[in-house]
Amino acid sequence: MTATSSRPNLWRRIPLWQKIIAGLVLGVLAGAVMGEQASLFKPLGDIFINGIKMLIVPLVFSTLVVGITGMRDPQKMGRVGARTIALYLVTTAFAIVIGLVAATIFQPGAGADASMSAPQQAGEAPSLVDIVVGLVPSNPLQAMIEGNILQIIVFAIGLGISLMLIGEKGEPVVRVFESFAEAMYKLTAIVMAFAPFGVFGLMANVSGQYGLDVLLPLAKVIGVVYLACLVHVLVVYTGLLSLIGRLNPVRYLQGIIDALVVSFSSASSSGTLPVSIRCAQKNLGVSEGVSSFVLPVGATINMDGTAIYQGVAALFVAQLVGADLSMMDYGMIVLTGTLASIGTAGVPGAGLIMLSIVLAQIGLPLEAIGVVAGVDRILDMARTSVNVAGDLMVTTLVGKSEKELDLEVYNRPGKA
Repeated sequence: MTATSSRPNLWRRIPLWQKIIAGLVLGVLAGAVMGEQASLFKPLGDIFINGIKMLIVPLVFSTLVVGITGMRDPQKMGRVGARTIALYLVTTAFAIVIGLVAATIFQPGAGADASMSAPQQAGEAPSLVDIVVGLVPSNPLQAMIEGNILQIIVFAIGLGISLMLIGEKGEPVVRVFESFAEAMYKLTAIVMAFAPFGVFGLMANVSGQYGLDVLLPLAKVIGVVYLACLVHVLVVYTGLLSLIGRLNPVRYLQGIIDALVVSFSSASSSGTLPVSIRCAQKNLGVSEGVSSFVLPVGATINMDGTAIYQGVAALFVAQLVGADLSMMDYGMIVLTGTLASIGTAGVPGAGLIMLSIVLAQIGLPLEAIGVVAGVDRILDMARTSVNVAGDLMVTTLVGKSEKELDLEVYNRPGKA
Protein backbone atom coordinates (compact mmCIF):
# COMPACT_ATOMS: atom_id res chain seq x y z
CA MET A 1 0.00 0.00 0.00
CA THR A 2 2.74 2.40 0.98
CA ALA A 3 5.02 1.40 -1.93
CA THR A 4 2.20 1.69 -4.46
CA SER A 5 1.07 5.10 -3.25
CA SER A 6 4.62 6.45 -3.20
CA ARG A 7 5.16 5.87 -6.93
CA PRO A 8 2.82 8.64 -8.12
CA ASN A 9 4.33 10.98 -5.52
CA LEU A 10 7.84 10.20 -6.78
CA TRP A 11 6.75 10.86 -10.38
CA ARG A 12 5.21 14.20 -9.38
CA ARG A 13 8.35 15.26 -7.54
CA ILE A 14 10.47 14.94 -10.71
CA PRO A 15 10.61 18.34 -12.52
CA LEU A 16 8.76 18.35 -15.83
CA TRP A 17 11.83 19.34 -17.84
CA GLN A 18 13.72 16.30 -16.52
CA LYS A 19 10.87 14.01 -17.54
CA ILE A 20 10.74 15.61 -21.00
CA ILE A 21 14.51 15.27 -21.51
CA ALA A 22 14.29 11.63 -20.41
CA GLY A 23 11.60 11.08 -23.03
CA LEU A 24 13.77 12.79 -25.65
CA VAL A 25 16.85 10.67 -24.88
CA LEU A 26 14.88 7.41 -24.73
CA GLY A 27 13.17 8.32 -28.02
CA VAL A 28 16.51 8.88 -29.77
CA LEU A 29 17.81 5.56 -28.45
CA ALA A 30 14.65 3.73 -29.46
CA GLY A 31 14.86 5.17 -32.98
CA ALA A 32 18.54 4.26 -33.29
CA VAL A 33 17.87 0.67 -32.24
CA MET A 34 14.58 0.06 -34.06
CA GLY A 35 15.18 2.10 -37.22
CA GLU A 36 12.07 2.64 -39.33
CA GLN A 37 10.08 0.37 -37.01
CA ALA A 38 10.25 3.19 -34.44
CA SER A 39 7.40 4.79 -36.41
CA LEU A 40 5.20 2.59 -34.18
CA PHE A 41 5.64 5.28 -31.53
CA LYS A 42 4.65 8.13 -33.87
CA PRO A 43 0.99 8.17 -32.70
CA LEU A 44 2.21 9.22 -29.23
CA GLY A 45 3.87 12.25 -30.78
CA ASP A 46 0.88 12.98 -33.02
CA ILE A 47 -1.49 12.97 -30.03
CA PHE A 48 0.77 15.37 -28.16
CA ILE A 49 1.17 17.73 -31.14
CA ASN A 50 -2.61 17.68 -31.75
CA GLY A 51 -3.13 18.55 -28.09
CA ILE A 52 -0.73 21.48 -28.38
CA LYS A 53 -2.35 22.66 -31.62
CA MET A 54 -5.75 22.43 -29.91
CA LEU A 55 -4.58 25.05 -27.42
CA ILE A 56 -3.04 27.57 -29.83
CA VAL A 57 -6.04 29.53 -31.16
CA PRO A 58 -8.13 29.81 -27.96
CA LEU A 59 -5.05 30.47 -25.84
CA VAL A 60 -3.59 33.16 -28.14
CA PHE A 61 -6.93 34.89 -28.56
CA SER A 62 -7.98 34.89 -24.90
CA THR A 63 -4.59 35.76 -23.42
CA LEU A 64 -3.96 38.54 -25.94
CA VAL A 65 -7.31 40.16 -25.16
CA VAL A 66 -6.61 39.83 -21.43
CA GLY A 67 -3.09 41.18 -21.88
CA ILE A 68 -4.23 44.28 -23.76
CA THR A 69 -7.14 45.07 -21.45
CA GLY A 70 -4.82 44.53 -18.49
CA MET A 71 -2.54 47.34 -19.67
CA ARG A 72 -5.36 49.90 -19.22
CA ASP A 73 -3.32 52.42 -21.17
CA PRO A 74 -3.08 52.67 -24.99
CA GLN A 75 0.23 54.52 -24.65
CA LYS A 76 1.68 51.65 -22.63
CA MET A 77 0.56 49.16 -25.28
CA GLY A 78 2.27 51.23 -27.98
CA ARG A 79 5.44 51.45 -25.89
CA VAL A 80 5.49 47.71 -25.25
CA GLY A 81 4.84 46.99 -28.93
CA ALA A 82 7.63 49.29 -30.09
CA ARG A 83 10.15 47.77 -27.66
CA THR A 84 9.11 44.26 -28.64
CA ILE A 85 9.52 44.77 -32.39
CA ALA A 86 12.81 46.70 -31.95
CA LEU A 87 14.32 43.91 -29.83
CA TYR A 88 13.16 41.24 -32.30
CA LEU A 89 14.73 43.09 -35.24
CA VAL A 90 18.04 43.63 -33.40
CA THR A 91 18.37 39.99 -32.32
CA THR A 92 17.45 38.78 -35.83
CA ALA A 93 20.23 40.89 -37.36
CA PHE A 94 22.68 39.48 -34.78
CA ALA A 95 21.48 35.96 -35.61
CA ILE A 96 22.12 36.13 -39.34
CA VAL A 97 25.57 37.69 -38.79
CA ILE A 98 26.46 34.83 -36.42
CA GLY A 99 25.31 32.36 -39.08
CA LEU A 100 27.48 34.02 -41.71
CA VAL A 101 30.53 34.12 -39.43
CA ALA A 102 30.12 30.46 -38.46
CA ALA A 103 29.77 29.39 -42.11
CA THR A 104 32.79 31.50 -43.09
CA ILE A 105 34.97 29.95 -40.39
CA PHE A 106 33.97 26.30 -40.79
CA GLN A 107 33.28 26.23 -44.57
CA PRO A 108 30.50 23.56 -44.44
CA GLY A 109 30.08 23.52 -48.24
CA ALA A 110 33.75 23.04 -49.10
CA GLY A 111 34.26 19.66 -50.79
CA ALA A 112 30.61 18.59 -50.44
CA ASP A 113 28.82 16.68 -53.21
CA ALA A 114 26.18 18.87 -54.83
CA SER A 115 24.32 15.86 -56.23
CA MET A 116 23.21 14.42 -52.90
CA SER A 117 19.57 15.31 -53.34
CA ALA A 118 17.09 16.05 -56.10
CA PRO A 119 16.35 19.69 -56.94
CA GLN A 120 13.75 21.33 -54.73
CA GLN A 121 11.12 23.57 -56.25
CA ALA A 122 11.24 26.86 -54.38
CA GLY A 123 7.93 28.24 -53.20
CA GLU A 124 6.71 31.74 -53.96
CA ALA A 125 6.67 34.27 -51.15
CA PRO A 126 3.76 36.73 -50.98
CA SER A 127 4.39 40.39 -51.82
CA LEU A 128 4.60 43.06 -49.11
CA VAL A 129 1.21 44.46 -50.16
CA ASP A 130 -0.39 41.01 -49.91
CA ILE A 131 1.13 40.52 -46.45
CA VAL A 132 -0.21 43.87 -45.17
CA VAL A 133 -3.68 43.32 -46.67
CA GLY A 134 -3.73 39.78 -45.29
CA LEU A 135 -3.19 41.01 -41.74
CA VAL A 136 -6.83 42.11 -41.41
CA PRO A 137 -9.26 39.17 -41.38
CA SER A 138 -12.41 39.52 -43.46
CA ASN A 139 -13.92 36.85 -41.22
CA PRO A 140 -12.39 36.41 -37.73
CA LEU A 141 -14.07 33.04 -37.25
CA GLN A 142 -12.58 31.80 -40.52
CA ALA A 143 -9.15 33.00 -39.37
CA MET A 144 -9.58 30.96 -36.17
CA ILE A 145 -10.70 27.88 -38.09
CA GLU A 146 -7.68 28.14 -40.42
CA GLY A 147 -5.32 28.91 -37.53
CA ASN A 148 -4.10 32.16 -39.13
CA ILE A 149 -2.17 33.48 -36.11
CA LEU A 150 -1.40 36.93 -37.58
CA GLN A 151 -5.06 37.63 -38.34
CA ILE A 152 -6.09 36.32 -34.92
CA ILE A 153 -3.57 38.64 -33.28
CA VAL A 154 -4.88 41.66 -35.22
CA PHE A 155 -8.50 40.87 -34.30
CA ALA A 156 -7.61 40.22 -30.64
CA ILE A 157 -5.68 43.52 -30.45
CA GLY A 158 -8.62 45.39 -31.96
CA LEU A 159 -11.11 43.76 -29.61
CA GLY A 160 -8.87 44.32 -26.59
CA ILE A 161 -8.42 48.02 -27.40
CA SER A 162 -12.17 48.41 -27.92
CA LEU A 163 -12.96 46.78 -24.56
CA MET A 164 -10.39 49.03 -22.92
CA LEU A 165 -11.88 52.18 -24.49
CA ILE A 166 -15.50 51.49 -23.47
CA GLY A 167 -14.48 51.27 -19.81
CA GLU A 168 -16.98 49.81 -17.34
CA LYS A 169 -19.30 48.54 -20.09
CA GLY A 170 -16.55 46.18 -21.21
CA GLU A 171 -15.74 44.80 -17.75
CA PRO A 172 -18.18 41.83 -17.92
CA VAL A 173 -16.66 40.68 -21.21
CA VAL A 174 -13.14 41.17 -19.84
CA ARG A 175 -13.98 38.97 -16.84
CA VAL A 176 -15.26 36.26 -19.20
CA PHE A 177 -11.98 36.34 -21.11
CA GLU A 178 -10.00 36.28 -17.86
CA SER A 179 -11.86 33.17 -16.73
CA PHE A 180 -11.47 31.58 -20.15
CA ALA A 181 -7.73 32.33 -20.16
CA GLU A 182 -7.34 30.71 -16.73
CA ALA A 183 -9.14 27.62 -18.02
CA MET A 184 -6.76 27.50 -20.97
CA TYR A 185 -3.76 27.71 -18.61
CA LYS A 186 -5.09 24.71 -16.71
CA LEU A 187 -5.73 22.80 -19.94
CA THR A 188 -2.15 23.59 -20.99
CA ALA A 189 -0.89 22.05 -17.74
CA ILE A 190 -2.97 18.93 -18.43
CA VAL A 191 -1.60 18.58 -21.97
CA MET A 192 1.95 19.18 -20.73
CA ALA A 193 1.62 16.26 -18.32
CA PHE A 194 1.64 14.06 -21.43
CA ALA A 195 4.72 15.82 -22.86
CA PRO A 196 7.35 13.20 -21.86
CA PHE A 197 5.47 10.48 -23.74
CA GLY A 198 4.73 12.72 -26.73
CA VAL A 199 8.36 13.82 -27.00
CA PHE A 200 9.44 10.18 -26.80
CA GLY A 201 7.19 9.32 -29.76
CA LEU A 202 8.36 12.31 -31.82
CA MET A 203 12.06 11.69 -31.28
CA ALA A 204 11.82 7.94 -31.81
CA ASN A 205 10.19 8.56 -35.20
CA VAL A 206 12.70 11.25 -36.25
CA SER A 207 15.69 9.22 -35.07
CA GLY A 208 14.45 6.12 -36.87
CA GLN A 209 13.66 8.04 -40.06
CA TYR A 210 17.06 9.75 -40.46
CA GLY A 211 19.85 7.22 -40.49
CA LEU A 212 23.58 7.76 -40.83
CA ASP A 213 23.35 7.46 -44.63
CA VAL A 214 21.50 10.81 -44.74
CA LEU A 215 23.22 12.54 -41.85
CA LEU A 216 26.92 11.86 -42.44
CA PRO A 217 27.32 13.72 -45.79
CA LEU A 218 25.67 16.82 -44.30
CA ALA A 219 27.02 16.43 -40.76
CA LYS A 220 29.19 19.53 -41.15
CA VAL A 221 26.38 21.89 -42.13
CA ILE A 222 24.17 20.44 -39.37
CA GLY A 223 26.98 20.94 -36.87
CA VAL A 224 27.59 24.55 -37.97
CA VAL A 225 23.88 25.44 -37.69
CA TYR A 226 23.63 23.87 -34.23
CA LEU A 227 26.82 25.59 -33.07
CA ALA A 228 25.65 28.98 -34.33
CA CYS A 229 22.28 28.49 -32.62
CA LEU A 230 24.00 27.62 -29.35
CA VAL A 231 26.29 30.66 -29.57
CA HIS A 232 23.34 32.95 -30.28
CA VAL A 233 21.44 31.77 -27.19
CA LEU A 234 24.44 31.69 -24.84
CA VAL A 235 26.07 34.93 -26.03
CA VAL A 236 23.42 37.25 -27.48
CA TYR A 237 20.40 36.35 -25.35
CA THR A 238 22.21 35.95 -22.05
CA GLY A 239 24.34 39.00 -22.86
CA LEU A 240 21.28 41.20 -23.45
CA LEU A 241 19.68 39.94 -20.25
CA SER A 242 22.84 40.71 -18.28
CA LEU A 243 23.68 44.08 -19.85
CA ILE A 244 20.22 45.57 -20.41
CA GLY A 245 18.08 43.76 -17.87
CA ARG A 246 20.71 43.25 -15.15
CA LEU A 247 19.30 39.76 -14.71
CA ASN A 248 20.96 36.43 -13.94
CA PRO A 249 21.05 34.59 -17.31
CA VAL A 250 21.33 31.20 -15.61
CA ARG A 251 17.86 31.64 -14.10
CA TYR A 252 16.54 32.48 -17.57
CA LEU A 253 18.02 29.28 -19.03
CA GLN A 254 16.59 27.23 -16.16
CA GLY A 255 13.15 28.76 -16.64
CA ILE A 256 12.82 28.05 -20.37
CA ILE A 257 13.90 24.39 -20.47
CA ASP A 258 10.33 23.06 -20.84
CA ALA A 259 9.69 25.28 -23.86
CA LEU A 260 13.07 24.48 -25.43
CA VAL A 261 12.53 20.72 -25.28
CA VAL A 262 8.99 20.95 -26.71
CA SER A 263 10.11 23.33 -29.48
CA PHE A 264 13.06 21.08 -30.34
CA SER A 265 10.88 17.98 -30.67
CA SER A 266 7.91 19.65 -32.39
CA ALA A 267 9.83 22.13 -34.64
CA SER A 268 6.95 24.62 -34.30
CA SER A 269 7.18 28.04 -32.66
CA SER A 270 3.41 28.48 -32.73
CA GLY A 271 2.89 24.96 -31.42
CA THR A 272 5.16 25.70 -28.46
CA LEU A 273 3.34 28.94 -27.62
CA PRO A 274 1.18 27.48 -24.81
CA VAL A 275 4.30 26.10 -23.13
CA SER A 276 6.17 29.41 -23.64
CA ILE A 277 3.37 31.37 -21.95
CA ARG A 278 3.43 28.94 -19.04
CA CYS A 279 7.23 29.26 -18.70
CA ALA A 280 7.13 33.06 -18.90
CA GLN A 281 4.54 33.41 -16.16
CA LYS A 282 5.32 30.50 -13.84
CA ASN A 283 9.11 30.20 -14.19
CA LEU A 284 10.31 33.68 -15.20
CA GLY A 285 7.76 35.79 -13.33
CA VAL A 286 6.62 37.90 -16.31
CA SER A 287 3.17 39.42 -15.82
CA GLU A 288 0.18 38.02 -17.64
CA GLY A 289 -0.34 41.30 -19.50
CA VAL A 290 3.18 41.49 -20.97
CA SER A 291 3.62 37.76 -21.71
CA SER A 292 0.17 37.50 -23.29
CA PHE A 293 1.05 40.32 -25.69
CA VAL A 294 4.74 39.80 -26.47
CA LEU A 295 4.84 36.00 -26.90
CA PRO A 296 2.09 35.63 -29.56
CA VAL A 297 3.71 38.46 -31.54
CA GLY A 298 7.12 36.82 -31.16
CA ALA A 299 5.86 33.41 -32.26
CA THR A 300 4.84 35.06 -35.53
CA ILE A 301 7.58 37.59 -36.36
CA ASN A 302 10.64 36.52 -34.34
CA MET A 303 12.61 33.97 -36.33
CA ASP A 304 16.22 34.28 -35.13
CA GLY A 305 16.85 30.58 -35.66
CA THR A 306 15.57 30.85 -39.21
CA ALA A 307 17.88 33.84 -39.77
CA ILE A 308 20.87 31.79 -38.55
CA TYR A 309 19.86 28.95 -40.86
CA GLN A 310 19.56 31.33 -43.82
CA GLY A 311 23.04 32.75 -43.20
CA VAL A 312 24.67 29.32 -42.89
CA ALA A 313 22.70 27.80 -45.78
CA ALA A 314 23.38 30.72 -48.14
CA LEU A 315 27.15 30.45 -47.62
CA PHE A 316 26.92 26.65 -47.75
CA VAL A 317 25.30 26.88 -51.20
CA ALA A 318 27.85 29.48 -52.34
CA GLN A 319 30.73 27.23 -51.24
CA LEU A 320 29.00 24.23 -52.80
CA VAL A 321 28.84 25.82 -56.26
CA GLY A 322 32.14 27.68 -55.92
CA ALA A 323 30.65 31.20 -56.00
CA ASP A 324 32.60 34.14 -54.57
CA LEU A 325 30.38 36.56 -52.65
CA SER A 326 31.11 40.28 -52.40
CA MET A 327 30.57 42.49 -49.34
CA MET A 328 27.43 43.73 -51.08
CA ASP A 329 26.18 40.14 -51.24
CA TYR A 330 26.86 39.67 -47.52
CA GLY A 331 24.96 42.88 -46.77
CA MET A 332 22.09 41.69 -48.95
CA ILE A 333 21.96 38.37 -47.07
CA VAL A 334 21.73 40.23 -43.74
CA LEU A 335 19.04 42.64 -44.96
CA THR A 336 16.97 40.09 -46.88
CA GLY A 337 17.33 37.44 -44.19
CA THR A 338 16.23 39.85 -41.45
CA LEU A 339 13.16 41.06 -43.35
CA ALA A 340 12.25 37.62 -44.70
CA SER A 341 12.46 35.98 -41.27
CA ILE A 342 9.78 38.34 -39.96
CA GLY A 343 7.31 36.93 -42.45
CA THR A 344 8.21 33.32 -41.79
CA ALA A 345 5.31 31.43 -40.27
CA GLY A 346 6.10 29.52 -37.08
CA VAL A 347 5.47 26.13 -38.61
CA PRO A 348 7.83 23.33 -39.71
CA GLY A 349 9.49 23.74 -43.12
CA ALA A 350 8.67 27.41 -43.79
CA GLY A 351 12.38 28.31 -43.71
CA LEU A 352 12.94 26.71 -47.13
CA ILE A 353 10.69 29.28 -48.81
CA MET A 354 12.53 32.13 -47.14
CA LEU A 355 15.88 30.59 -48.06
CA SER A 356 14.82 30.67 -51.71
CA ILE A 357 14.26 34.45 -51.39
CA VAL A 358 17.76 34.96 -49.97
CA LEU A 359 19.40 32.81 -52.65
CA ALA A 360 17.52 34.60 -55.43
CA GLN A 361 18.66 38.00 -54.13
CA ILE A 362 22.36 37.10 -54.42
CA GLY A 363 22.06 35.08 -57.63
CA LEU A 364 22.68 31.58 -56.26
CA PRO A 365 20.93 28.56 -57.84
CA LEU A 366 17.64 27.72 -56.16
CA GLU A 367 18.09 24.06 -57.07
CA ALA A 368 20.76 23.83 -54.37
CA ILE A 369 17.99 24.06 -51.76
CA GLY A 370 17.44 20.37 -52.43
CA VAL A 371 20.82 19.56 -50.87
CA VAL A 372 19.72 20.71 -47.41
CA ALA A 373 16.03 19.90 -47.84
CA GLY A 374 16.61 16.26 -46.91
CA VAL A 375 17.71 17.20 -43.40
CA ASP A 376 15.59 20.34 -43.08
CA ARG A 377 13.59 18.77 -40.25
CA ILE A 378 16.75 18.25 -38.18
CA LEU A 379 17.86 21.83 -38.85
CA ASP A 380 14.31 23.06 -38.12
CA MET A 381 14.44 21.57 -34.63
CA ALA A 382 17.48 23.69 -33.71
CA ARG A 383 16.29 26.94 -35.26
CA THR A 384 12.83 26.61 -33.70
CA SER A 385 14.41 26.24 -30.26
CA VAL A 386 16.32 29.48 -30.86
CA ASN A 387 13.12 31.23 -31.95
CA VAL A 388 11.35 30.19 -28.75
CA ALA A 389 14.34 31.12 -26.56
CA GLY A 390 14.34 34.55 -28.22
CA ASP A 391 10.61 35.04 -27.62
CA LEU A 392 11.10 34.34 -23.91
CA MET A 393 14.20 36.54 -23.66
CA VAL A 394 12.43 39.54 -25.22
CA THR A 395 9.36 38.92 -23.05
CA THR A 396 11.59 38.94 -19.95
CA LEU A 397 13.36 42.16 -20.97
CA VAL A 398 10.10 43.94 -21.81
CA GLY A 399 8.61 42.77 -18.51
CA LYS A 400 11.62 44.13 -16.63
CA SER A 401 11.49 47.48 -18.45
CA GLU A 402 7.77 47.82 -17.63
CA LYS A 403 8.36 46.79 -13.98
CA GLU A 404 6.13 43.77 -14.60
CA LEU A 405 8.71 41.10 -13.77
CA ASP A 406 8.40 39.34 -10.40
CA LEU A 407 12.05 39.07 -9.37
CA GLU A 408 11.22 36.62 -6.57
CA VAL A 409 9.81 34.19 -9.13
CA TYR A 410 12.62 34.88 -11.61
CA ASN A 411 15.37 34.29 -9.06
CA ARG A 412 13.72 31.25 -7.50
CA PRO A 413 16.15 28.32 -7.55
CA GLY A 414 15.16 24.87 -8.82
CA LYS A 415 12.56 25.95 -11.37
CA ALA A 416 10.39 23.09 -12.62
